Amino acid sequence: MSIFILLAVLGAAFLHAAWNGLVRTGASRVHVMMVLSAVQGGIGLVFALMRPWPGAEVLPWLAASGLVHSAYKCFLTYAYEHGDLSRVYPLARGTAPIIVLVTGGVLLGDDLTGHEVAGILTLGLGILLLASGVFTSGESRRLLPYAFGAAAATAGYSMLDGLGARVAGDPTAFVGWMFVVDGVIFAGVMTTLRGRMAWPGPGRIWAVGSLGAAASYGSYAIVVWAMTLAPIALVAALRETSIVFGVLIGWLVFKERMGATKAVSVGLIALGVIVTRL
Repeated sequence: MSIFILLAVLGAAFLHAAWNGLVRTGASRVHVMMVLSAVQGGIGLVFALMRPWPGAEVLPWLAASGLVHSAYKCFLTYAYEHGDLSRVYPLARGTAPIIVLVTGGVLLGDDLTGHEVAGILTLGLGILLLASGVFTSGESRRLLPYAFGAAAATAGYSMLDGLGARVAGDPTAFVGWMFVVDGVIFAGVMTTLRGRMAWPGPGRIWAVGSLGAAASYGSYAIVVWAMTLAPIALVAALRETSIVFGVLIGWLVFKERMGATKAVSVGLIALGVIVTRL
């Protein structure tokens, strides 16, 4: 991986943590995520229409990716309704690499190297420590299934989008249409679950959501582009350095508690991601 791609992915990691922080600022997580999805879809449509139409072979990848992205947003929305950024974000993002590695090693028969096993164990320990902190800090335990659901969806769309963009041969068009599909699905799901209450009225929330949408779109466009030029697993793992950014934002901006256990567990998660890619 070239230094340019490395720096681009690290920049994308910061943008990803930043837009999660913006979601955390909203009084209604659902409203912020609805605005974010709508604006993402609009941005995506503009870019997609400037590119050639995707071939038939790309459509199944777009449909699958849109579904998984929407699932990720649903899980993340509910997780933030029950927990802090510095708790939810590392669980949601740090668990994804271990799912990818275990899936490849156990289900697909890929051989795991010694450092990958060490990274998995380090990741697992950090995740267990962070999850156990929910029970000792008085936080809502309901955040855990949602955070881990978001992690499973992250692992799924990381593989789907990297491969789908390669099939399409045009990451710009693929990301654009993916966000269009995702926006339509997410809006439909949230409207079904919460009715008209899912839609925000005019006001500051549209500015916050639009800013988050721009950061999110830019972040993911960079990542998918990088996946067409570098190994998908490597790019996905480097992106998870956003864990550090997310925790720092939660601590410094939102004044969330940063006890010793949380700090150590987040450090272990970040270390585990790095070790798996040595």
